[in-house]
Amino acid sequence: MSRRVLLVEDDSELGAQIVHRLQDHGFEAVWWREGRRVAQEDLRGFDLVIVDLMLPGVYGMDMLKDVRTCSEVPVLVLSARDATADKVRALKLGADDYMTKPFWPEELMERVRARLRRPALGRGDVLEAGALRIDRARREAQWKGERLELTRVEFEFLSALAERPGEAMTRRALAERALDPERDGGERTLDVHVSRLRKKLAQMGETSLIETVWGIGYRLAP
Repeated sequence: MSRRVLLVEDDSELGAQIVHRLQDHGFEAVWWREGRRVAQEDLRGFDLVIVDLMLPGVYGMDMLKDVRTCSEVPVLVLSARDATADKVRALKLGADDYMTKPFWPEELMERVRARLRRPALGRGDVLEAGALRIDRARREAQWKGERLELTRVEFEFLSALAERPGEAMTRRALAERALDPERDGGERTLDVHVSRLRKKLAQMGETSLIETVWGIGYRLAP
């Protein structure tokens, strides 16, 4: 059975070349010519996503956020943007690889094959850290079996920490993961959301789950 690859690329000539190259190597390719919001059902059956950043419609980084909210499918970013900041942000948001344009077609195919040989990063749709349980597919979080009523930002923040329990994450990385700059502001507003989340946990008898790591950010208590 052929491995299925979703390509999101607005350049008609380049997109056609990539699709033909994928098909020549035995992959089944589905091509989206513009960025769009992504839900879990959109990704069902795909083994890999290749996404450009500068897209009409939804920006590539926002698509990457959507993918990582609902799926662990590997993502390869393919972009003309070669600034280190862009690469770092894409990787922090959950990209598995980043390849800059122009590129050699055979290198792209080797990266595709290499990515598919390795298991996807992460631990699936359900994260468990002690008494905390997060179901990313259902967008639900529980503490000791009781449901936590979380906002979108609180859910994304807690999910990011639960992926790496005991490890400190920077405020910037958490802000990029959880906040929408147009709606939620930047890093400075992150502390407000964390304070509200801590209050919700305190109401359930938990006061030490989220630890502040001074000078860095936050971590989930080991």
